[in-house]
Amino acid sequence: MAHPLTALEPALAETANFMDEAIASVLPEASGPEGRVIEAMRYAALGGGKRLRAFLALQCGRLFGVDRRAMGRVAAAIECVHAYSLVHDDLPAMDNDEVRRGKPTVHKAYDEATAILAGDALLTAAFGILASHETHPDPHVRCDLVVKLAGASGAHGMVGGQMMDMSAQTQDFDLGGITRLQRLKTGALIAFSCDAGAIMGRASREARHALAYYAQDLGLAFQITDDLLDLEGDPATLGKATAKDNTAGKATIVTLLGVERAREQAQRLAAQSVQHLEIFDERADLLRALSGFVVARRH
Repeated sequence: MAHPLTALEPALAETANFMDEAIASVLPEASGPEGRVIEAMRYAALGGGKRLRAFLALQCGRLFGVDRRAMGRVAAAIECVHAYSLVHDDLPAMDNDEVRRGKPTVHKAYDEATAILAGDALLTAAFGILASHETHPDPHVRCDLVVKLAGASGAHGMVGGQMMDMSAQTQDFDLGGITRLQRLKTGALIAFSCDAGAIMGRASREARHALAYYAQDLGLAFQITDDLLDLEGDPATLGKATAKDNTAGKATIVTLLGVERAREQAQRLAAQSVQHLEIFDERADLLRALSGFVVARRH
């Protein structure tokens, strides 16, 4: 039985607070000539966002008894990669957004050059965090984390998905193409977030496969809901501009299926994701509840 939303919401709030502390500790303030880029990094990574990826990493680590402080470092690395991707996506050369999480985007709060450097530094910092002995004493575990995050973040993961997303302005993608785009752009980092807990806990192959299937369905349900919110959501509630894909003429699962069929597909994927958690006991209840949350959310 999944936890009710009343149990999930405090857990998400607690994770957000915990992650602000964890991220602040791995991105300490600095003075001197480089201080401005570090300030921009902290601006991008701290104080905002759903921390969904961090929540997944922490909860999956909990399944295997991983030390929370160590898992928090891995989650902080994931959030650094996610923050970097948003900083670069918001640039004029990409999505040209001026508001993110209810505040000016990094290139608006600072300048474009600083935003590029801040994104570069956030990505680099993530791998330094994972490679540190503080994260895990076993170098094989650390190397596995580094390799898997590199795959999820790069040309065959998030970056490749963003390239496809940019191409969607001028190319027509069918449902299979759009699904692949979303699994790369959004789903790859979500999948790594789940796998990271299993890697840290040296989980069995069966457990890792179960979490991989869970993450695949959850990630696609999350992205379909994001596309629905982009079409129907309130910019004030979302903290960012809406109707961007429509304006750019990009195909999405929503535009291909229609609003109602897309919503049904998101709900079907969320329900399907829960089935993959059957091998886990009540420790996975918050992951089960999260599946319902991602399709019910309004921001």
